[in-house]
Amino acid sequence: MSLYALKPAFQSLLRPLVERLFRVGVTANFITILAALLSVLLGATLWLKPIAPLFALLPLWCLLRMALNAVDGMLAREFGQRSVLGGFLNELGDVVSDAALLAPFMKLAGTSATLVWGAICLSIISELVGIHAAAAGGSRRYDGPLGKSDRAFVIGLLGLLVALGWVPTISWIPIWAGFCLLVLLTTARRIRAALYEIPPIRN
Repeated sequence: MSLYALKPAFQSLLRPLVERLFRVGVTANFITILAALLSVLLGATLWLKPIAPLFALLPLWCLLRMALNAVDGMLAREFGQRSVLGGFLNELGDVVSDAALLAPFMKLAGTSATLVWGAICLSIISELVGIHAAAAGGSRRYDGPLGKSDRAFVIGLLGLLVALGWVPTISWIPIWAGFCLLVLLTTARRIRAALYEIPPIRN
């Protein structure tokens, strides 16, 4: 299961907005770059000033970021804006955004910088696996339980809990350990699904 399964319903809600954006000349690549830059800006702000109230920006931004990710995809697919460059920007933007938004959690008391780094690296690996599935002749894998949309939800939820002061210091290590394990499971599921989908290579 993954929040990615809700994407079609989310896109239906956004379609009128996407049509207006297209009419005024907004491009998919612009939206992709904007989402990545704003993620980096927010991540840098929280890194430099990791105070609890500012973490309340994370759930708001993660929801908006998911909307922007849906918008750029719709502009690309439904309005003839697909491009090789757009594909690169989309994939790079997602992993850069995840890293930027996860990094500030290293600055919180009781956290484990090693486990946060692990969460960042494993998230990147899971997306590389999803991309390779397509390169090997299958479909781009978005399987959960901690795919892109799911990670955005978790990051936003953790930001909200930090802002409210509801995360005890001693709980950070199990939280990040669980995050890492779920990303590993996601990676394994993507590999398994791709192996079932892609015909074996015969010499």
